[in-house]
Amino acid sequence: MTVPHDGQHRSADDVDQLLLNARLRDEIEPFIDESLHLVNVREMPTRMENEYLASMLAWEKAPVLPIGEWFEPRLEMPSPESLSAEELNDLLWQTIDRLFESRIVLDFTDHLSDEALYCLIVRDILPSPEKKMDSSPTYLHWHCLDPGDDVETWLRYYASEEERTGWTEESGQFPPPAEPAPYVRRMPRRAR
Repeated sequence: MTVPHDGQHRSADDVDQLLLNARLRDEIEPFIDESLHLVNVREMPTRMENEYLASMLAWEKAPVLPIGEWFEPRLEMPSPESLSAEELNDLLWQTIDRLFESRIVLDFTDHLSDEALYCLIVRDILPSPEKKMDSSPTYLHWHCLDPGDDVETWLRYYASEEERTGWTEESGQFPPPAEPAPYVRRMPRRAR
């Protein structure tokens, strides 16, 4: 145990955390931008700062790959026209489960038929280049609806009453009637 100049005792873990902190700061130096300055690390305990710096460093070093290439072998899906409705449904759910296992959650899917969701995965999700974070505890949330591009669908099936009221106040228009979504699914979700 060493005694710092301020008279407080430091444990071996404290020293290890300080050494780790110095190494992480050196490694992240080439990547420093305004996002690192948004957090006041001086107010964080060293262990928490180290976790933050390690996650930032992992993000910076993570490869950008099409999501289909996150899988071994590459995740590819046959053309929907070549599948029966039952085959398409089975393959859709297998793919949804595989995406979830890779920490990808699909949001706003209940307005899409199985075939439309399948096509969206093939056309938009699998070829999309994203940061592949192998050890991250976070999930990539893929929104299968952009409220800005399709406000009517969002208002009809997904918006809360508060969001619908806010939209009415902002736009001066009446929203479409709220309705239950036509294809309600129990999608895999991360534990909260």
